[in-house]
Amino acid sequence: MDTNNRQMVAGNWKMNCGFEQADDLINDIAEGLSEIKDNKVQVVICPPFPYLEMTSDYAADSVFECGAQNVAMWEKGAYTGEVSAQMLKSMNVDYCIVGHSERRKYFSETNQDIKTKIELLLQNNIKPIMCCGETLEQREEGKHKDFIRKEIQEALFSLTCEQMLNVTIAYEPIWAIGTGKTATPEQAQEIHAFIRSILAEKWGKELSEKITILYGGSCNATNAKELFALPDVDGGLIGGASLKAKDFCTIVESF
Repeated sequence: MDTNNRQMVAGNWKMNCGFEQADDLINDIAEGLSEIKDNKVQVVICPPFPYLEMTSDYAADSVFECGAQNVAMWEKGAYTGEVSAQMLKSMNVDYCIVGHSERRKYFSETNQDIKTKIELLLQNNIKPIMCCGETLEQREEGKHKDFIRKEIQEALFSLTCEQMLNVTIAYEPIWAIGTGKTATPEQAQEIHAFIRSILAEKWGKELSEKITILYGGSCNATNAKELFALPDVDGGLIGGASLKAKDFCTIVESF
């Protein structure tokens, strides 16, 4: 299976960094990436909202693209504190994370909410990175595959083949996010292959092999190479390690 067109590393900074720290980090990442020879990996940096314009400015002269961490469920209007897909597009944002487990947990986002956000992003030519994944309890009860299937069906099954080609999926076992625990290579490959099989059932095998499926669960500079060597793991959605330029660039070089 040719994975060259699927390889991606996306950095999710979450709610971290002051302005100067963010400026230094982006600059250091840009410099580090420029030193990687023959880099074919799509790199996306997803900072907090206040730093999107700065990130997109850097991206214009670098080899990475700019992504947001969230988007509003409405086009515009009296929704204080929200940021619309149209606003993101006006700042040259290329990607946007949706359905992250922290959004689902702390802000009670549903699969229907995520479906709405994905549709708004696609209408504005922004590529969604849709997160899915199970809790430890669901895995131990053997319900994790049914749960992941439902997340994908309810958020994505309304999309056409053409729309799906602009969607990236990130598998993030909730029990491994920010805990230091990582799914074993066997666990990661099993779920990534399962996700690809769901895509194949809906849109066909040919399309399923074109979709980028990232692993997101304590992926770091130490374990990235082993994870990225798996046939259905196309890269990573990186949390803590994306806040260290050297580690992040090492992950990009792990293919």
